[in-house]
Amino acid sequence: MRFGLIMSEVGSGLRRNFSMVVSVVLVTFISLTFVGAAILLQFQIGQMKGYWYDKAQVAVYMCTSLSTEGQCNLVEATADQKAAVKAQLESPALAPLVKNVSFQTHKQVYAQYKQQFGDTTGSDFVTPSFLPETFWVNLKDPSQADAVVESIGSLAGVEEVKDQRAYLDPIFSALNAASFTAIGIAALMLVAAVLLIATTIRLSAFSRRRELGIMRLVGASNRFIQTPFVLEGVISALVGSVLASGVIVLLVKFFVQGYLGSQAQDTPFIGLGDAFIVVPILLVVGALLAAASARVAISRYLKV
Repeated sequence: MRFGLIMSEVGSGLRRNFSMVVSVVLVTFISLTFVGAAILLQFQIGQMKGYWYDKAQVAVYMCTSLSTEGQCNLVEATADQKAAVKAQLESPALAPLVKNVSFQTHKQVYAQYKQQFGDTTGSDFVTPSFLPETFWVNLKDPSQADAVVESIGSLAGVEEVKDQRAYLDPIFSALNAASFTAIGIAALMLVAAVLLIATTIRLSAFSRRRELGIMRLVGASNRFIQTPFVLEGVISALVGSVLASGVIVLLVKFFVQGYLGSQAQDTPFIGLGDAFIVVPILLVVGALLAAASARVAISRYLKV
């Protein structure tokens, strides 16, 4: 009987403030969609970092007859200098860090260049001698790249030692900035949702202030009085949370896995498993925020 009475009060409150309830649903939906997108973006950044950083190599560019940087002085790296670089990579100091080493000659570097940039303007003027011979070093732990850079960079015949992770860092920085922006927008929207829920509950309580007074006079407990109002806020927020969860799942399935997956097949993307991790988080956040804001809003009407 008490449950039926409480649910009757909840239904009455939702009907009386239908427009405000719709506003709560929409604001909660938008804010939690941003929250979910920010969480997914962090998942994607972590997955891409693990994948691409493992593939990132340290490139040791040897001097050419046109080089003036590093240890070069317009002199081609000699066979002894290349042997010294290889020996250093196999030395007791670096060998434990190195997974494997490969070497590309001028012709091999040129063939790779033509494959990637053969159709660009000016590529016909590039000859094999323009492009440096290169040692490609795969590390067991990419975070140890600085040790290789410092050890090899000062050797004779070395033009430059480049950690390829440096090319990836700006990309991940941009993705992190986008994620933090989404989190900031989500936080503002969540504040708006909390205030809107509180306002809705206050209006609902004000319209039923006479009923609340009678309930207090007949000895109704505070918990019994506030439960319908809290449920109103929670139900409204949960509807928005469910909509946001649906959008997150559809976003991953059709945009991330469908469109992006087909456009960049070599890149690892998040899957539905990650989306289903985010769904309960959105539901819990929506319900807790609604319950807390509704409870605070109704508390003034419970004072004697």
